[in-house]
Amino acid sequence: MSQLQTSKRKHPIGVFDSGVGGLTVFKSIVDKLPIYDYIYLGDNARVPYGTRSFDTVYKYTLEGITKLYELGCRLVIIACNTASAKALRTIQQNDLLNFDEPFKVLGVIRPTVEELGEYSKTRHVGVFATPGTVISNSYPLEIQKLYADISVFQQACPMWVPLVENNLHNTEGGQYFIKENINQLLIQSSEIDTIILGCTHYPILLPLLNSFVPKHIKILTQGEIVSNKLEDYLYRHPEIEVLISMDSKRTFFTTEDPQSFNNKAHLFINLEVSSLHIEN
Repeated sequence: MSQLQTSKRKHPIGVFDSGVGGLTVFKSIVDKLPIYDYIYLGDNARVPYGTRSFDTVYKYTLEGITKLYELGCRLVIIACNTASAKALRTIQQNDLLNFDEPFKVLGVIRPTVEELGEYSKTRHVGVFATPGTVISNSYPLEIQKLYADISVFQQACPMWVPLVENNLHNTEGGQYFIKENINQLLIQSSEIDTIILGCTHYPILLPLLNSFVPKHIKILTQGEIVSNKLEDYLYRHPEIEVLISMDSKRTFFTTEDPQSFNNKAHLFINLEVSSLHIEN
């Protein structure tokens, strides 16, 4: 009998993000798999991750998932593209064996990339992401591993996260920056037929993007993709699924002021959230 199988069923699923953007993924997961317990941790005190170095993002991400481990999680979803791009692989390869109990950490980039084959007919794919994710080249690298025939065109959107978090995306100025970045992506190739939203803040912009982007282009958001992939992952790994607690509890932690987190969270998931402070 494996070490995983000897543990008791008492472990919530952890969701880690640099701030509140990961709540879009969190909500999709909870809607898809409501019976499980979840702990969400947002490192709001140190957001944004997108402009930070690889070493810093790795350090912060490892600290975050370690806190979730200490809170009882044995399966964590990194619901942050920058952290998935800059830290996930190193954590999976170098750090997970250092924990006392088996510990699984998954990201959002690989599941998103796996879906591309079903959507892109022209094999020209666009990516909107933070500067950090674009610089990491994680999407082109992952896409090439699975689909060598797909050409990838990236566009960094440094203003989109602050526009969303300050609820300014629907203003005239906000729409100017959004349209500008759309044009900068589409001018790279007239054959783009699929666009990945490579930041968990960006689904908030989907109504605007759908109105500005040509109708024939499919826009992929990560929440639904990741929730479907997680459901499949748990089906394929019953030794992990059997350890997850099932009381439908949702707990929220933030490294910043809880009230500030609660206010921003309402914008992202349209639910009243009562978070707790945790030291970073």
